[in-house]
Amino acid sequence: MSLISYEPWSLLDRFRRDLDVMASQGSDNGATVYQWIPAVDVAELDDRFVLRADVPGVDPAAIDINMDGGVLTIAGERVSEDASEHDGAQRLERRAGKFFRRFQLPKTVDADNISAKSAHGVLEVSIPKQAKPEPRRITVAAA
Repeated sequence: MSLISYEPWSLLDRFRRDLDVMASQGSDNGATVYQWIPAVDVAELDDRFVLRADVPGVDPAAIDINMDGGVLTIAGERVSEDASEHDGAQRLERRAGKFFRRFQLPKTVDADNISAKSAHGVLEVSIPKQAKPEPRRITVAAA
């Protein structure tokens, strides 16, 4: 008897991603078509949020990161290999083309100091939090 791991949330996440891709491909209003969606992990630390996206094979210069109105947008493109370079049978499973992700950020982030780096196919975006205001004592002056 073999055991099969059932993970309903991963299936729903895959279904949502497929719907996102189909919706972007089906639009005929001149909108950009996105062929794949990179997996992303988001962690909240004491002083910042860290977003890590799997973007193997994507040139860091081809990644565009914008922050506007509390929404962080990551877009880019992975260039596919030319199929004529391969001899014989081929099987291509890695998606190529444009990708796009958006994240609504809380109002407590410091949008002016967001930084990003890419190493070994992982894009890491560091989103610092604003410093918490320190409580201060207000003295009452005699009139």
